[in-house]
Amino acid sequence: MAGGRSIGYDLNMTKLFQKGIEAVCELPADRQDMAGELLLSLAKAIPEYRLTPEQLDDVSLAIAEAERGEFATESEMADS
Repeated sequence: MAGGRSIGYDLNMTKLFQKGIEAVCELPADRQDMAGELLLSLAKAIPEYRLTPEQLDDVSLAIAEAERGEFATESEMADS
């Protein structure tokens, strides 16, 4: 909260992000500008590739199979 006030706009943001914005509002102007530059660079950055929930499930399954020593045989690989 800036000076004991809440931020005067209603955006769809997470609680943690809102707390961060409120904390930045308490900083001196030069630090606010640095935080603003950081946020803009993050928003403009090309997002890293992220797996879908289904892909994450598949990876978890494959890791569990590998940990159990369950690997495809050469003939199974040749059949696929």
